[in-house]
Amino acid sequence: MDGTIQAKRQHAATATGGASGYLTIDLAAIARNYEKLAAEVAPARAAAVVKADAYGLGAVRVAARLYEHGCRHFFVAHFVEALRLQPTLAADAIIYVLNGLQPGNETACAERGIVPIINSLEQLQRWSHTARTLGRKLPAALQFDTGMSRLGIPPAERAAVASLLGDYIDVRFIMSHLASADEAASEQNGSQLAEMSRITAEFPEFDLCFANSGGIFLGRPYHGVLARPGIALYGGAPIANQPNPMAPVLRLDVAVVQTRTVPAGARVGYSGTHIAAGETRLATIAAGYADGLPRCLSDRGAVYCDGVRLPIVGRVSMDSITVDISALPEGRLHLGSLVEVLGPHQTLEDIARDAGTIAYEILTGLGQRYERQYR
Repeated sequence: MDGTIQAKRQHAATATGGASGYLTIDLAAIARNYEKLAAEVAPARAAAVVKADAYGLGAVRVAARLYEHGCRHFFVAHFVEALRLQPTLAADAIIYVLNGLQPGNETACAERGIVPIINSLEQLQRWSHTARTLGRKLPAALQFDTGMSRLGIPPAERAAVASLLGDYIDVRFIMSHLASADEAASEQNGSQLAEMSRITAEFPEFDLCFANSGGIFLGRPYHGVLARPGIALYGGAPIANQPNPMAPVLRLDVAVVQTRTVPAGARVGYSGTHIAAGETRLATIAAGYADGLPRCLSDRGAVYCDGVRLPIVGRVSMDSITVDISALPEGRLHLGSLVEVLGPHQTLEDIARDAGTIAYEILTGLGQRYERQYR
C-alpha cells in the first residue's frame, strides 16, 4: 500500500472515531463474480446467497449491487434476515428463507410475499394451513434431503408431501443442497445427483434448483433452472485445491499499535508460549480474535508488509496480535502504520489454512470494529 493511501486512511480514522482496521469491500468485484457465475450456468439463472449479512460484507449493499446486474433471486437463512432486506429491494426481487419458518411466522411471511423453503412435512402443513386460512395460494420451494442429513424433506415424508400439494401451494421449484460440491472428485456429488433425479421423477411438474458455488462447476446436470452461489460471489474458491476463478473481493489492513526490540530469551504473549531465539523486532497490531482472526493462528499465521511475510509470534489476543518484523528495514513500521491481513499476498484460503478452518468461517467472522470501505 502506498503512503498516500495509508495517510488517507489514517486521517479517516481520526475523522470517523478512531478505527484501526480497514476492511475494503469491492462491490464491482462481487458484481463481476456474479456475472461470471451467471454465464457459467446459462441458460439457467443465477441467484445470490446473502445470508449472514452477505457473509459479513453487508447484505443491503451487496444485494443492491447484484440487483443492478440482473439478480432477482436472493437467499437468506432466517426469516428475520428477509424482513431486514426486503424493504431495500425493488418489488420484483424474490427473497427465499433457507431454514423455512419458525411457528408463528407464517402469516407475516405470507403478507410480505417472502418465499419459505419447506424442509419438513410439519413446515408444509403449517404453510398449507396458513394458505387455507387466508383463502389464497402461497408460494414455497420444497427442499429434499439427498444425503446430507441436515435440512430437507426425508424420503419417508415424500409421499405425504405430495398429497398436500393441492390448490393452496404454489411450488416455485424443488431443491436440495450439495454437501461435497467443493470436492470435485467426491463420490457424494454423484450420489446426491442420482437421488435428486429420483425426486424430480416423483415431482416432474416442478423446476429444479440444485447447484451451490461448487455445484456450478460440476457441470450442467447440477444446475437446474436456478443456481444459488454463495462463497464464490465473495471471492472464495468454489473448488478446493484448484485455481480460484473468482475475483478477490476483500482487503483488510490493520494498524500497528507499538513496535519494540526484545533480546534473546524474551517471552512473547500470554503464557509466554513464544521465546525469542535471538534479538527480535516486534510489532503489535490492533486486531485479534474479537475481530475474526482466530486464536489458532497463534505461532502459525502471518501478516504482510511490502510483500514480506511477518509471522505471528505468541498467542493471538482478543484485541491484538504480535508479529515478527525483523525481516523489514528498521523503522519501516511505526505507530499507525498499516499491515496487510487480507489482500494480494494473503487470501481467505491462506488464512483459513493456517487457522485449520474454512474460508467461510474467516469471512463471516470479520468483526464490526473495522471501518468498512465500499469500492
